[in-house]
Amino acid sequence: MATKVSLRKKAITKGRQSLYLDFYPPIISPKTGEPTRREFLNLYIFKKPKNEIEKAHNTNQINLANSICNKRENELNKPEIYTEFEKEQIRLKELADLDFVEYYEKLANKRKESNHDNWISALNYLKDYTGGQLRFGDLNEKKLEEFKEYLLTTKSRKSDKAKLSQNSAMSYFNKIKAALKQAYSDGILQSDLNKKVKPIKEVETRREPLTIEELNSLIKTQCNNPLMKRAALFSALTGLRWSDIEKLEWGEVEFIKGRGYFLNFDQEKTEGVEVHPISEQAFQMLGERGSKDKRVFPGLKYSAFENKHLYQWIGAAGITKDITFHNFRHTYATLQLAGGTDIYTVSKLLGHKSLKTTQIYTKVVDESKRLAAERIKLDIDELSNNPL
Repeated sequence: MATKVSLRKKAITKGRQSLYLDFYPPIISPKTGEPTRREFLNLYIFKKPKNEIEKAHNTNQINLANSICNKRENELNKPEIYTEFEKEQIRLKELADLDFVEYYEKLANKRKESNHDNWISALNYLKDYTGGQLRFGDLNEKKLEEFKEYLLTTKSRKSDKAKLSQNSAMSYFNKIKAALKQAYSDGILQSDLNKKVKPIKEVETRREPLTIEELNSLIKTQCNNPLMKRAALFSALTGLRWSDIEKLEWGEVEFIKGRGYFLNFDQEKTEGVEVHPISEQAFQMLGERGSKDKRVFPGLKYSAFENKHLYQWIGAAGITKDITFHNFRHTYATLQLAGGTDIYTVSKLLGHKSLKTTQIYTKVVDESKRLAAERIKLDIDELSNNPL
C-alpha cells in the first residue's frame, strides 16, 4: 500500500502555524523506531500575515514545505528514482532544517537542578539573539563568533543597566559548545564546530575568604534564618558547594569506627562520586539525624529573599567584606592551604578535576602572607641616627 504524505498546519504561539507532514498509513520514525503519523518540519507561517514581509515569509515556507513533502512521498513510495547520493543529500537537507534552539532546549531540560538553571539562562540569551529559531544549516564558525561577541557585550537579563559579566558569558557559551559537541555526536552536525570555536576566557575574580576570627564571630551572631547559618558554616568546614549541601541526604552521611565521619555523594557540578571526610564539628552542624532518604537541610532555598538573611547576618557580625554563600567554600580552601594542607589534598577535598583550578587559592594565601609581613614595622629612620 502506498503511503500518502500530506502537508498539515498546527497552531502555535504568537499567531503562527507550524508546518508538518502527515503520513497515512503511519511510517516507522528513523529517530525513535516507533510508528508515527507526524514529522514536524521546523517551519512556520503566520496565520494572518500583517505585511508584505510576513506574506513573503509564508510563501517561501510553504514552497519549501511542499518540496519536502513531495520528496518524502517519492522517497517512501518510489525509492528507486533516487540514487544513493541523492538520498544522502535529502538526509543532510533534513538535518540542516532542524532547529538548534529547539535541540538545545531539549538538552537543557534533561539537566538537573542548579545545572539546569544555568542551561536555561544560556537558552534565554540564545533565544534573544536568534529570535527563537536557528537552523543547523545556518550554524557555522562565523555565526558562533557573532553570538560570542553578543554575550560579551549584551546587558544582563537581571538588570537593564549592568552588562553581562564575562564569567557568566563564558559559562553560557560553554553550554552552547556542549550542545554543539552533542549534536556532532548525534550525527546532526557533519563537522565538530565545538572544536573549531574557542571558548570565552575566564576572568580571575577576587575571592574574599573569611578568617577564623570572622567565622567565630558569625557563630556568635544570630541569623534570621538558622538553617542558612548552619549550611553556610557547614560549607566553611567542608568546602561543599551550595548545590551539594542543598541536596545532601542522611543516607549519604556515614560514620566508620576508627576513621570518623564521611560524606558519600554524587557531586552536582562535576557529576563525580565523592567520598568526602568531614570533621566532628562539621557533623555537629547537621543536627539530629533523620531517615536515609530525608534531606539533611530540608527547606534550604536559594533566592534573593533568603540571601537577604545571609547578608544581614554577615553585617550584624561586623564583617564588611562582600560575602556570598560561595565564599564559605573559598574560606575552606584558603584556610586549609594556610594551615599547611598540601594543594593536591585540598584539590581532592574540593572535588576539582584539575590542580589548576585549586591554584587560584594559593594567590589568596600568598597575599595574606604578604600582608602579614607588612604588619611588622620598625622606625627605620632612627637606624641612621643610632647605627648598629
